[in-house]
Amino acid sequence: MTQLENWFVRDTATNAALAWLLLGIVISFAITSIVFEQLVTAGFAIAVVGVGIAPILSGRSWREMLPFPFLLVAALPLAVSVFQPDFATEFVSALSIATLALLLVVDLHLLTEVRMTPWFAVFFVVITTMAVAGFWAVGAGFAHGMWGTPFVRTNTQLMYVFIAATAGGLVAGGVFRWYFRRRERADARFAEEAKYA
Repeated sequence: MTQLENWFVRDTATNAALAWLLLGIVISFAITSIVFEQLVTAGFAIAVVGVGIAPILSGRSWREMLPFPFLLVAALPLAVSVFQPDFATEFVSALSIATLALLLVVDLHLLTEVRMTPWFAVFFVVITTMAVAGFWAVGAGFAHGMWGTPFVRTNTQLMYVFIAATAGGLVAGGVFRWYFRRRERADARFAEEAKYA
C-alpha cells in the first residue's frame, strides 16, 4: 500500500460494518431522491456510494473500507438538505465535498496509477470544493431557468455560497494537512523505533 492508502483504508470488522450501514442509508437516500425527482441529491448520494465502494472494486477484502467517520462527513449534505439553505448548511456541504474530494484522491491511488503528495492532495481538495460550488451555481441556474427549480434569489446569496465553499475547503484542507503531518510523524517515530528494536 502507498502512504495515503495506509492512512485511509481500514481493515476492521467494526469499521466495515459501520461503513456498509452508512452506505446502505445513502443508497436509500439516492433511491428516494430519484423517486421524488431530486436529481442533485440523488447524484451526490451516488457519488458518495461510488467513492465508498472503490476499495472493494480494487480487489481487496469486503472489510477494507474507507474510515467510517470520513464517509459520514462526506454524506452530511444529505442530512442537512432538509433545512433551508443558509451559510451554516452551505459550510457543512463544503466540508463534505472537501472530504469527498480527499476520499477521491485515495480512490485514485487504489484504482489508477495517479499518485499525489499530501500537499498536492490538500490543494486538490480546496480547489475541487471551490470548483464544485461554481459548477453547482451554473447547473442550478440552468435548472431554475428550464424547470423552475429552487435557486438563490440574489447575487449576495450566491456570494455567500461561494464564500462558504471557499471557507469549508480551506478549513478541511487545513485539518487534512494537520492529519497528514501527524501521521507522517507517527510513521517516522515507528520507523525509528523499529530500527533500534
